[in-house]
Amino acid sequence: MTQRPISDGSRYVYDSFDAASARIEANERVAQERWTALDYRLGQIDAVLERLERRIWLGVFGVAAYLLAQIFETLMKATGK
Repeated sequence: MTQRPISDGSRYVYDSFDAASARIEANERVAQERWTALDYRLGQIDAVLERLERRIWLGVFGVAAYLLAQIFETLMKATGK
C-alpha cells in the first residue's frame, strides 16, 4: 500500500483497495469449497456403487447356485438314485 499524506479526511480517499485481487481470492475460496463438496459427494456415490455391485453379485451367485441345484437334482433323478 502507498503511504498516505498526513492530512484531514477519510483514509479511503488515499489508501488503495485492490478489488480485483479481493474478488479473485474470494472466487478461489468458493471454488475450493465447491471442490471439497464435490469430492465428498463423489466419495458417497462410490460407496453406494460398491454396495450395489455387491448386491448384484450376490444375486448372480444365487441364480447360479439355484441352476446348479436344479441340474444336480435332474441328474440324480436321471440316474435313479
